[in-house]
Amino acid sequence: LVDLQQTRFTVRMTGAPDLGAEPRRIIHVANRNWLGAGGGHLRGSAGRRVAGIKSALVFVLQAIVVGLAVAFLVVLVRPDLMPTAGGDGPASYADAVARSAASVANIYTKRLVQESDALTNRTRFRIDTAFASAVILDEEGYLVTNYHVFEEEPTEIRVVFSDGRIAEPVIVGFDAETDLALLRVEMPDLQPIEMSRSNDLRIGDVVLAIGNPYGLSTSVTQGIVSATGRNLYQLVTFANFIQTDAAINAGNSGGALVNSIGQLVGINAAVLAQDPGTEGIGFAIPVDLVRGVVEQIKLHGRVIRGYMGLLPDDLTDSERRAHGIDDSTGIILMEIYEGGPAADADLRVGDIIIAMNDVPVFSRRDALLISASTVPGDVVKVTGIRDGQRFETTVTAGERPQGLYEPE
Repeated sequence: LVDLQQTRFTVRMTGAPDLGAEPRRIIHVANRNWLGAGGGHLRGSAGRRVAGIKSALVFVLQAIVVGLAVAFLVVLVRPDLMPTAGGDGPASYADAVARSAASVANIYTKRLVQESDALTNRTRFRIDTAFASAVILDEEGYLVTNYHVFEEEPTEIRVVFSDGRIAEPVIVGFDAETDLALLRVEMPDLQPIEMSRSNDLRIGDVVLAIGNPYGLSTSVTQGIVSATGRNLYQLVTFANFIQTDAAINAGNSGGALVNSIGQLVGINAAVLAQDPGTEGIGFAIPVDLVRGVVEQIKLHGRVIRGYMGLLPDDLTDSERRAHGIDDSTGIILMEIYEGGPAADADLRVGDIIIAMNDVPVFSRRDALLISASTVPGDVVKVTGIRDGQRFETTVTAGERPQGLYEPE
């Protein structure tokens, strides 16, 4: 830097004639040595202030340089951390797939089918083959899949893992009312999947379906959560299905539905019939339900549920008004099973149930889930309306018979 000495400038007014006035003088003083280099022009407290400012500026500049250098290195090593123009989500889900795909196995089944030829009166046999998927739950060799994969009792079942190893599983148990089955294999070095919580899912969350559609192993499709809490009574009794538009095809049954970081949120189970105009409607069993069913099968070989011996149905708004119900609570009892707990408690067909264990009941699904959440021997307080009068009673839950299918 070059020091400038005090400079005196004389400025004459312009735009008007010179009337002999005394020229106006403006004195401008410039000290280029503003950072204190040389120190000849800075004295006392003013010099100390400038020196402090200089130190602060140097510190800030150094911090900026270091920060930029660190940011450059991070982006160089992990470019996937950079935000994308499409939003906050990752540009690729390859990490999620790499984290979870090895935990999804392929299932191949064979079944001997007997056929009769009416023309020749001869019996023939053929072998049906089918594909499905399963999810590794732990290193002990437990896998979960769909019950309907084994519903027709295949004569041969094989599990093929992502590394090519093959095993013949043992069926530990199943639960037809949630369409879940638990298998076990004797195989070392299995990679169990990491589980999330399906209750945390939000509509719009990205999900990936991983499975074995049409025998195409480790196929991945991507979509979003379209809805939660879907009831498909024509398929199962107890399952609050996750609806997704991720493609779920034949062979995906029992495969994994994972979130954007590769954690299990559901077991792929069903897809609406592919009629013309039907597209992107698939369903998965939520992992929170899977946990409970798997633990019960491990302990008992089956799922033990409470049973109240009643068949509920939803009320319409007009039926609620007719019974003096001002809110959206209430179900109607369509059938009481003879000799069951509800019959013993003197519940009757046509009774309106508005609460169970002081929990409001809004739909038949609520009633079935409350009933199924009990264990044999539990006492359930029931609040209802009969002939325009409120009443209370208690029902002692029994054990739900295996294979009972209540909803129609």
